[in-house]
Amino acid sequence: MTSPADPHAGGGAVEQQKKLKLLAVTACPTGIAHTYMAAEKLQQAADAAGIDMKVETQGSIGAENVLTDNDVRDADGVIIAADKDVDRARFAGKRVLSVGVSEGISHPEQLIERVQSAPVAGSEGGAAQEAAASGGKERSAAYKALMNGVSFMIPFVVVGGLLIAVSLAIGGHATPDGIQIPKDTFWFNVNALGTLGFKLMLPIFSGYIAFALGDRPALVPGMIGGFLAADASIYGSDANAGFLGAIVTGFLAGYIVLAIRKIKVPKAIQPIMPIIVVPIASTLAVGLAFIYILGGPISWVFTHLTDFLGGMTGSSAVLLGALIGLMIAFDMGGPVNKTAFLFAVGLIGTNNAVMGMAAAAIPVMPLGQGLATMIRRRLYTDAEREAGIAALFMGCFGISEGAIPFAAARPAQVIPANMLGGAVAGAIAGLAGVEDSVPHGGPIVAVFGAISGLAMFFVAIVAGTVVTAVTTNALVGVSNRRAAAKQAGSAESEAGATPAPVARGAATGATATATTTATATAVATEAPEVLSGYLTGRTVKVQLDAQDKEAAIRELAGLAAGTGKVADVDELVRTALRREEQGTTGLGEEIAIPHAKTDAVTAPVVCFARSDEGIEWGSLDGTKARLVFMISVPEAAAGDEHLRILALLSRKLMDTDFRARLQAAPDDAAILRVLAEVQ
Repeated sequence: MTSPADPHAGGGAVEQQKKLKLLAVTACPTGIAHTYMAAEKLQQAADAAGIDMKVETQGSIGAENVLTDNDVRDADGVIIAADKDVDRARFAGKRVLSVGVSEGISHPEQLIERVQSAPVAGSEGGAAQEAAASGGKERSAAYKALMNGVSFMIPFVVVGGLLIAVSLAIGGHATPDGIQIPKDTFWFNVNALGTLGFKLMLPIFSGYIAFALGDRPALVPGMIGGFLAADASIYGSDANAGFLGAIVTGFLAGYIVLAIRKIKVPKAIQPIMPIIVVPIASTLAVGLAFIYILGGPISWVFTHLTDFLGGMTGSSAVLLGALIGLMIAFDMGGPVNKTAFLFAVGLIGTNNAVMGMAAAAIPVMPLGQGLATMIRRRLYTDAEREAGIAALFMGCFGISEGAIPFAAARPAQVIPANMLGGAVAGAIAGLAGVEDSVPHGGPIVAVFGAISGLAMFFVAIVAGTVVTAVTTNALVGVSNRRAAAKQAGSAESEAGATPAPVARGAATGATATATTTATATAVATEAPEVLSGYLTGRTVKVQLDAQDKEAAIRELAGLAAGTGKVADVDELVRTALRREEQGTTGLGEEIAIPHAKTDAVTAPVVCFARSDEGIEWGSLDGTKARLVFMISVPEAAAGDEHLRILALLSRKLMDTDFRARLQAAPDDAAILRVLAEVQ
């Protein structure tokens, strides 16, 4: 038996006891390269400092290397490097440092230093104030909460809207009370299901905004607040608060829950706080505040706007039409919209022209937002483009709620564009004397023969739709450019001591020569399989000709086309550039990995090229991209395999020696041999 006095045994025991143990979680919204590169950089920094670290990655393929209860129990601190919500409840009682994923890539050593003095997470980890106290460059808690609500709301809008649209198209009939579906019919039941989806839309939206801020205890008050926003009868108004009201109740519920959490209570009461006390107290606070404080102003707005419109009936039809259109487009179901709609409905039979103005404006918002996603696809995510298609369909049937997800996600850009388009449509309809004899809007009303002045009715809709789409894209484009400039400026200021360029060795003198077909064939025959065969001699280029990001992506797309796996090169380029709009794929350390998921390619293909001069890619550490990979996969094949390969590639590229050898490889065959090490 070894004696405790043994200096080696005793010293080792003390050293082992004092060895720091840290955990980390990395995640980005797309869940691909940044997630894994941040994980690798943190792991490398910990290894270099002699610190035990385990990193959980929450990528598109799901959580990997998941932290266990034992891991958390033994940990001295937790680093969360993420640009999306990460559940912090499991880290209660531990020091938690929360930053953006880019910090994990750019400053891993600093994060390891800072986590040792980070605040301790409370018993309901994940509260917004803990994230704020941790510092770093996260998206704001409010922004993430709003996006959380939008993402959960979209399926309800799409499903509810499409079911209503289909049921109206097939089973509907024009009546003096609007387009009606006979009871006890199949399509009546389909319509009821769609209506139920719409009824759940605002509660889901409000509830998940609150959930993102205050965790599970905030879900109940958030959803009940959303129901209040959707049902005006509770607070005695003819117009509900709409999606703007749901935003208010969602944030109100979330922040009230956070405030209640700060209250110190006796130890005996603490276990029931999150399941009884907090939900009940916050629900009462949100509900009563909405009924007694917000409900009155909403009713007041409805009443006075109705009186105001009543005083305008003798004024210019163009001015009245523009005002009706502005109001219809403003809040899509809220008090302003409902005032204009019910005012127009009340005049049916005595002045059908006012309903004609409203009917022309009603479809403009969803049609305009749907068109916007089609004419500048690169500005929108895949989910937004899919929602845009559904919005176009809903717009044809006069379902203005199809535009709500867009307005909720980008209110500052979308609401003004909607209002401008609605005003144009209403003004044209008013000028032309368009009339509508039923309380409904959109092209479907014309199909049922309720419109007089049919040609100008469609002119008004088309004009308003185009104005909305063009204005939306212009405003979103300006917003994106400002955000990109801010991000680039921040990255440049943080770069500090830019990492020295990786060794290029003898590559410089040999990179200009083009590879012949015979050589490419020989490389393909002799080289080992690289990245499951997605990368071959035909998709490697020793030296890029391009001098900028877009040209480089186009050049790499041309390489991919040489494999015969690309059906539409231009669409592949557009898809890759749209991905860049969402966030740079310049990952730092002179690496860029642009990627595209599109049916413009028929099978997965990976391209690689080098640039001696480097290409400005907006990288997180300010370095130019000298090693550029491009990964292209068809929609149908975008499963786990290519994401796993991307994860392996991202991690391997963190190896300085690997990058140096990849940069120094003199030709295609040597490059492929180096890349074959990615396992």
